[in-house]
Amino acid sequence: MTTQPQLPRAVAPREPVPQIQRAGMLDQVEKRLRGLLNDEHRRWRTADARGAGIVESLAELVAVGADRVRPVILLTGYLAAGGDPEAPEAVEAAAALELLDTCTLIRSDVRDNAALRRGIPTLHVSRAAEHERNGWAGEARRFGDSTATLAGDLALSLGDRLAARLPAAAWQIWDDMRTERVIGTYAHEAMAAEYLDDPWPGRCISGCDRGCTAGWYALRHPLRLGAALAGRSDLDTAYDAYARSLHAAWRLRGFLDGGPEYDWDAELLREILLEREERGIAERLIRELVDRASRTAASSRLADGWCEELTAFAVRMAAERA
Repeated sequence: MTTQPQLPRAVAPREPVPQIQRAGMLDQVEKRLRGLLNDEHRRWRTADARGAGIVESLAELVAVGADRVRPVILLTGYLAAGGDPEAPEAVEAAAALELLDTCTLIRSDVRDNAALRRGIPTLHVSRAAEHERNGWAGEARRFGDSTATLAGDLALSLGDRLAARLPAAAWQIWDDMRTERVIGTYAHEAMAAEYLDDPWPGRCISGCDRGCTAGWYALRHPLRLGAALAGRSDLDTAYDAYARSLHAAWRLRGFLDGGPEYDWDAELLREILLEREERGIAERLIRELVDRASRTAASSRLADGWCEELTAFAVRMAAERA
């Protein structure tokens, strides 16, 4: 009886080292966020049970933020700059950035009267419902809005607590980012009120506008913060150029495909402006912007494997949505 030759066992391909490094650091960010919010809840549960409620609401919202877009960008900038994946400062900064992002989302939800965030009721909606269920005094909606805003204040306070221990150069970028987010959001609100808001992302493509609510600095500052933590301020210019090109491509993709910031007026503008030929031109422009970002990454002095990772990230950010 002859034995059949054994076929080699299939081996699942390993993730590239850059992705493994970043995933490990993201796990540490999750632990840091959980630990911080659990400690804060435990503290206030003993000192003031009512105060513990707002911590619990914030913790629930943070827990469902699985994508962690801003921490991913920060850690990408850090590791691409040759940062040590075992150093704690980048984890602290990434956790702080997630809390800052959470603050921004909470306040945006209140302004827009949004019903859902990350698949669960927004904080102002859930707090207003709690007010109504309990028959408390005053107006339920105002209670929901004010307590949600306080939850945003708490997220910002906790983020600042983590950022306070950052090195001076990194803290300065953090401080600039905080200020620019406020000014950029205000500029957007003012433009909308004045009927000057334009869904066509021409300003992003032609040179970027800091008044844009998405804020290209949402890419640039996290990347630069990562570089500062790695001691690579020489990458500021490259990260700036990469972020500008990629942000423009992302904004143009959102306009073409109808992202969350593009409502009926953008749909009307698309119908007016974008015949088949014009849409093809816009698609080519997206590819050119992604290619420009990729060339910027390729010409920069980055850690092994990170040029390819930044290129892949640019492609994913600007990919056509299903």
